[in-house]
Order: sequence, then structure tokens, then C-alpha cells
Amino acid sequence: MFIEDLINNLSSFIENKMDEKILIYIQEYLLKSGIFTHVSSVIALLILSMVFLLILFLLISVLFSLDILIAILLSILIPIVLLLLFIFIKSERRREEVESSIPDFLRQLSSMLRVGMSLENALVDLSEHGSGPLYDELKRLVVELRMGKSFDESFNNMAKRLDSKDLERSFKIILNAHKSGGGLADVIGDISDDLRAMLILKRERKSSVMMSIMFLVLASVIAAPFALGMVGVYSSFMVELDRSSAICQVAPLAAEIYLIIHSILAGFLIALIMYGDARKGVKFSIPITVSAFCIFYLISNFGMSFFGFGWLWWYIVGFLLCF
Repeated sequence: MFIEDLINNLSSFIENKMDEKILIYIQEYLLKSGIFTHVSSVIALLILSMVFLLILFLLISVLFSLDILIAILLSILIPIVLLLLFIFIKSERRREEVESSIPDFLRQLSSMLRVGMSLENALVDLSEHGSGPLYDELKRLVVELRMGKSFDESFNNMAKRLDSKDLERSFKIILNAHKSGGGLADVIGDISDDLRAMLILKRERKSSVMMSIMFLVLASVIAAPFALGMVGVYSSFMVELDRSSAICQVAPLAAEIYLIIHSILAGFLIALIMYGDARKGVKFSIPITVSAFCIFYLISNFGMSFFGFGWLWWYIVGFLLCF
């Protein structure tokens, strides 16, 4: 009850202090992603998560003598990154669910038009019996039509909310056929068959490139962080032997920068291979970067305790790293 009251009070404070236009914009984005929680509650949870992580990381910093500035930055960045990643993944899953249901929706619409129903009546009937994000937006479209909006405006608004190129192209063809007075049922049926064939091709492409994707994931999450972490281990070992140089001091930082760049590029490359769209790489880049950096941090800071094989082993590692 205390946490619930705290969230409600903080939500009310946010609603009173933040600009209404900003709240509406964020709320629309959440709705497009299939998140139906009030925006003020989401922001309140985000702030409370930051406070909790700040207290936790400060305690860890004090106990293990770590940098307090890093603890503050992590407590701010981790909740924001996780929230953005969650919203992005929800949006992508919703878009995929919509695109997979479009062929069946168009097939049903074509069948209703063939039996003599008008386009508006067919849409009303489908909105009452269907389920899923596509049909939820269809109900909103029917409401807009009843309020006096045109077919063009209502269909375009629905396509923008669902953020689906397939749906947007399909609606443009349907609207043009509706204006020209042609065989609308046959046109919609042909669109449904074409979209179904495209979905099959997309699934085949994903399955055919899965081995390449697994190789990229293993190289990005395990191989590269381990190898670069050993660079940090070797640098620390040389510092302990009083044989450090400028390269040994710069190498860990250079390894971190390289690892972040490598992980981000790997995520975008995976998205390009799977979907043909590099913009979806955010969904892969963030978890790959976080996982790779965690493994790199563990190896570079605790590698000597993990592998404690003696000085000879570290000389061998240093010799191998020269190549």
C-alpha cells in the first residue's frame, strides 16, 4: 500500500508539473507500443527505480571502494535504457503481430464484400468480432468514421498508429480501388495473397540466416569480450611487475571503446540480415553491448583470480596477444 500510494502521489505531482503536450506525446507513443499504462505512472516508476538503484549502487561503491560517479551514472542510465528497450521490443512485437494478422483480416474483408456488404458495414462487423492490436485499432477507425471523418483520413491515421508499411500500402491500394469503383473484393483478395507470400518469404529468410546470426552473437557476446578482457588482465599483470608502458595504460580504455563499437555494429548487422532494416538493430545492439561489457568487466577485473595459473601462464598470454 505504501508503494502504491507513493506512485499515485508522484504521478499526480508529475501531471501537475510537466507540460501537457509532452505527456500526451509520450502517451501516444506508449499506446503505439501496446502499453496502456498512464504516462505519469510510468515516469513515477522510472524515478523510483532510479532512486532504488542509486541507494544500492552507493552502498556497493562504499563497500568495495568503487567510483561513486559511476554508481550515479549507472543508476540513471540503467532504468532509462531498460525502459526504452522494453518499449522498443513491445512496439516491434506489436508490429509483427499486426503484420501477421493482416492477410487474414483482408481475406475476411474480401469475403464480406463478395456477399454484398458495404465496406463500412464490413469493417464494423470485423471490429466487433476480431481480437488483437489490429482489431483494436479497427474499432477506433469505425468510431472515427461514425464521427464524420473520411475513409482516407481514418485509414491513414490507423496506418500511422500501427506503424506498418505493409498495412499502409494495402490501405492505399484499397482506397484507390474504392474511389475508382472497381472490383474491391478481388483487389483485397489479391493483396491478402501477396502479403501471405511475403510473410512466408520473411520466415524462410530468418531460418536460412540463423547460423550466421548465431555466429555473430557468439563472437560479440563471448569471444570478443573474453579476448579484450585478457588484454586488461595482461596490462594489469605488467603493471604489477613494474613493466608498464603507455600501451599498457591505454589498452584497457581502447578495448572498452572497441568493444562498444563492435557490439553496436553487430546488433545492426544482425537486424540487417534478419529483417533487411538496419533501424531495428537497436533491439539487438543494447542487450549485446550490455552482455559483452559485463563479460569484459568480469574478465578484465577478476581474470587473474579466475585463472590463477601463475606467472608463466600470463607470460604465455602476453606472448600470444602480440600476434
